[in-house]
Amino acid sequence: MAEDIFARLKQDHDDHREILDKLAETSGESEERRELFEKFTLDVKSHAAAEEQALYSTMLRKPPATDETRHSVAEHHELNELLNDLAATDMSSPAWMQKFKQLDHDYRHHIDEEEEDHFPDFEKLLTEDDREHMRQVFDRRKKAEKADAEITPEKMEDAKE
Repeated sequence: MAEDIFARLKQDHDDHREILDKLAETSGESEERRELFEKFTLDVKSHAAAEEQALYSTMLRKPPATDETRHSVAEHHELNELLNDLAATDMSSPAWMQKFKQLDHDYRHHIDEEEEDHFPDFEKLLTEDDREHMRQVFDRRKKAEKADAEITPEKMEDAKE
C-alpha cells in the first residue's frame, strides 16, 4: 500500500523546513542562496498545487472541512505572492532577508496549522477511496506542476518595498 497522504505531505513539509533553515544561514547574493531559494520555490509551488488538486479538492466535497480547506488554499495564494515578491527582490539587499523572515514565519505557521489542526480533522472524514485517489493524484500532479513552476513572474522593479 502506498504511503499515507498525510505522511507524504508532512515529509515535504519537513524537507521545506530544512531548506528554510539552510536559507536563513546564507547571506548576500551567493550561489548557495540562489540555489536553495530556487529549490524551495519550485518545490513549494508544486507541492501547494498538487496538495490543492489531491487533498483540498477532495475536502471541498466534505462540508465539515470547507472552512479549513478554504483557509489553507487562501494561505497558499498569499505564500505564492510572498515567494514571487522575494524572487523579485535583490538578494544582496537588506530587504531580501526581511522579506525572507516574513515568508519563513508565514510558511511555518501554515504547515504547522495543516499538520496540527487540519490534517487530523480531515483524516476523520476520508474514505479509503478518498485516500487512494489522493495518493495517486499527489505525486503525479507534483511532478507535472514542478515542471511548469516558475521562480517568479515578476520583474525586479515590481518588488514591493
